[in-house]
Amino acid sequence: MKEIRRGTFSEETFFDQVGGEPTFRRLARRFYEGVAGDELLRPMYPEEDLGPAEERMALFLMQYWGGPNTYSERRGHPRLRMRHVPFKVDKAAHDAWLTHMRAAVASLELSAEHEQQLLDYLAYAAASMINTPG
Repeated sequence: MKEIRRGTFSEETFFDQVGGEPTFRRLARRFYEGVAGDELLRPMYPEEDLGPAEERMALFLMQYWGGPNTYSERRGHPRLRMRHVPFKVDKAAHDAWLTHMRAAVASLELSAEHEQQLLDYLAYAAASMINTPG
């Protein structure tokens, strides 16, 4: 689907196709609801309230998928691996993270194509964060 912006044609972004900011905020909210009760993942979030982590994730994902650049404006380059170095991210943490993320994605009720595209990226991202054997 194409839309007209300032007299030029541009491809509609994934961000736009799936419902924009509200969709990514729901995704982050649902994900962190799962993390809040997860004994393995919860200690990786030093804030007492998961709100700041939820906000960072929502902003990052919005930017990654074609939304506003707010994440970079506030935090600079994402540097995801560097930001996760202080935490032990092993296969168990990877699996737990993906379990909560898959549930969050499923809750969005996206088209099968959009859901798969999002899940493929998230699986790749989760694998790239592993920094501890085991």
